[in-house]
Amino acid sequence: MFRRATLGDFTRMLQGDVLDRPVVDETGLTGKWDFVLRWTPDDTQFPGMPAHPPVDAEAPSLFTAIPEQLGLKLEAQKIAVPVMVVDHVERPSPN
Repeated sequence: MFRRATLGDFTRMLQGDVLDRPVVDETGLTGKWDFVLRWTPDDTQFPGMPAHPPVDAEAPSLFTAIPEQLGLKLEAQKIAVPVMVVDHVERPSPN
């Protein structure tokens, strides 16, 4: 359940908790929204978490639920994203 969430909030949740890849909001929609999204997670979602949230066997997959319940389209694309590369690390010298 989302209360007063922006689409940025929603995409950050998808990227940070659910999917294993970046999620970018390109809708251009502004404002805050209240909505519920019901879906059944698959094995690729919630990486690093010991167990999935409770599964509703009647709920569709995430990629079906988003367009059906929210009217949004989630599509895979290759886009440029900022990346920070650390190629060397040293302990600081004692001063």
